[in-house]
Amino acid sequence: MGTVGDAEKKPTVVFVLGGPGSGKGTQCANIVKHFGYTHLSAGDLLRAEMKSGSENGTMIQDMIKEGKIVPSEVTIKLLQKAMQDSGNDKFLIDGFPRNEENRAAFEAVTKIEPAFVLFFDCSEEEMEKRILSRNQGREDDNIETIRKRFKVFLESSLPVVKYYESKGKVQKVDATKSVDEVFEVVKVIFTPKDEKKEDLLCKFEYQKDHLNATKLAVIALFRTLQACLSRTNTD
Repeated sequence: MGTVGDAEKKPTVVFVLGGPGSGKGTQCANIVKHFGYTHLSAGDLLRAEMKSGSENGTMIQDMIKEGKIVPSEVTIKLLQKAMQDSGNDKFLIDGFPRNEENRAAFEAVTKIEPAFVLFFDCSEEEMEKRILSRNQGREDDNIETIRKRFKVFLESSLPVVKYYESKGKVQKVDATKSVDEVFEVVKVIFTPKDEKKEDLLCKFEYQKDHLNATKLAVIALFRTLQACLSRTNTD
């Protein structure tokens, strides 16, 4: 791929949003496997940069220790570099933008608007149940943290979803269902229109062939009955 800001060939970006425990990570892995996207997690990139020991990583670590919010531009530059280094032109950006400021900064810096937002809609009760089942034995320690994370998601990330919804760019998926059921819906969203048409055509041809076979079978049965009746009358 060219540079991320390349006006001629901009990459395809899909923002993946959903509360903690909504199943984003699992579904992103499925999309990568089936549709060839590169999965980028803003949180993972920040953690990797901190571990690298770079000047930038030290700055990020110091800000987090002091309870400060890492500037959007820092996260966006990490995302840009990861996109350029990947050699791909299709990206799932997971857990970003976290708020309206992130969103506006990403579009301003990269000059890229997402193709759409994949929003995993899941109730707080279901997400809580899933996270607690992953952290058995630490339920009392985690439940308050989980609820705080969910509150932050509602207050900060949901306005981003609503912004893109107003532009007709949100694909909402009911994430309360099983992993396989959710991915069946996701597959429809990511399957190119030409393939969908081809699939419909194949189904139509199959139904037509099936109908013709049934028709021939009925004609054959009718002729057999006619022959039987003719012999009966002759006898």
